[in-house]
Amino acid sequence: MHNNYYFLRRLSQELNKYLVSSVVSACFTQHKDELIIRFETKTQAYHLRATLDGAFSCLTFPSDFSRARKNSLDLFPEIHGATVAQIDVYSNERSLYVHFNDGHRLIFKMHGNRSNALLVRDGQVLDLFKKNLEADWNIIPDELHRDIDFSKEKYFEYEGDPSRLYFTFGKHVWAFLDTKEFSKKNKTEQWKLIEQVTQHLNEHVYYLTSIDNHPHLLLIPFGEIKSTFGDPIKAVNEFYHAFTHDYAVQQEKQKAMSSLRSKISSGIAYVEKNEKKLTELLFNSDYKVWADVLMANLHQIPAKVREVTLENFYDHNNPVTIKLKTELNAQKNAEVFYRKSKNQRIEIETLEAAIAAKKEQIKKHQALLTEVEQIQQLKQLRQFAEAHALTQTTSEQTINVPYHEFEWMGFRILVGRSAAHNDELTFKYGYKEDLWLHAKDVAGSHVLIKYKAGKPFPKEVIERGAQLAAYNSKRKTETLCPVIVTPKKYVRKRKGDEPGRVVVDREEVILVEPRL
Repeated sequence: MHNNYYFLRRLSQELNKYLVSSVVSACFTQHKDELIIRFETKTQAYHLRATLDGAFSCLTFPSDFSRARKNSLDLFPEIHGATVAQIDVYSNERSLYVHFNDGHRLIFKMHGNRSNALLVRDGQVLDLFKKNLEADWNIIPDELHRDIDFSKEKYFEYEGDPSRLYFTFGKHVWAFLDTKEFSKKNKTEQWKLIEQVTQHLNEHVYYLTSIDNHPHLLLIPFGEIKSTFGDPIKAVNEFYHAFTHDYAVQQEKQKAMSSLRSKISSGIAYVEKNEKKLTELLFNSDYKVWADVLMANLHQIPAKVREVTLENFYDHNNPVTIKLKTELNAQKNAEVFYRKSKNQRIEIETLEAAIAAKKEQIKKHQALLTEVEQIQQLKQLRQFAEAHALTQTTSEQTINVPYHEFEWMGFRILVGRSAAHNDELTFKYGYKEDLWLHAKDVAGSHVLIKYKAGKPFPKEVIERGAQLAAYNSKRKTETLCPVIVTPKKYVRKRKGDEPGRVVVDREEVILVEPRL
């Protein structure tokens, strides 16, 4: 109710005690949706802060206010040096205005997400604080006054919704009346309750209360009362501090919860994707079968054939067609299949471990989500967010890195995003002990396999990194791709080379199948 007509009326009466005959010495903004006015008297300065944000609007009166040296803009020059004649409100309207001796009026229209400050003179709007609210240019100030017949006779004659008759009461007044079972009572009993409410609205008592764990400034004893005031200026200032603290808590909480929900969602997607992949691997044992069939029929397989059809003794001797690499003999082809079968088993074990770990991580994040929902203190919330790395969302954390990241058998594999990112990956994120890989003689991504202290690079990890280098190159559609493998210390860049181009002083080349 801090923007309710009844509160603004009491506030204007109190402000008249201090601001009549004061002079405007400054009127400026230094934050979006915030207007500051400094009033000077012979003995003291007063400040009015109009917060006109779409999510929260409020008039407050800080005891002191320091103007920033930068990013500060003077506004409404017409009232600079003007003397305050009166502060008042429009009848039954959520608008307070400052009337100056020279005829100007500065109207604070406190209409929620349409709140604004309007400079008017002679009934015409001269300027707006929020110029995007175009309808405000057409406001006729004298027509803002609205009449309500508060007589008992009018109420007894009225057959409609009482909240439409007494539209100035606001939702909290009607919520208060609901606790008194207003709608179940007869007209006489309802009128008595309206008289009680009207008495509260006309008293000089202001309640800082909590409703659904959020602060509210009310003129009625409703909700969990935290403080009571007799001065509307002190009341609204305390409410502003309580609200901004609560708002900050809710903003921080939403950021933390959004981060956790994002991690849970991506975790669930990761599990679903990899469980599908795992199912396919578990039901696909062709590499081992092909290798065994080839080894059992070496004498029947001619050299340099692209495929061969043999009896599959694992499947009641039904024929199976096996594609071969023409540059390899039958035994070498079988060795390739055995190696792929071994890699497949390793991949299955790795996937199973990764899925189990991800499920545990999802449980942890779900528990953290429940925990963060209960936190109400800003300091505690920020400590919690920092301790659990919730200060950024997943997308914010990854958007600035120049690589895609993979993991294989516990080793991190980094793949450059673009030519410019390749240089940054290799020379900013790469260390001399890391392995550097790149598809030979074609454009493609730089790949780094990060070194782990005391652990040699397993052959399977090197092959996996090479597969990624081949897949992220111009040779991704080829059956086999030659890939350079070398310690990063043998990779250098010459002055003037285009992005992504490097010189490799020592290299080993392996053949792999391009694979993501």
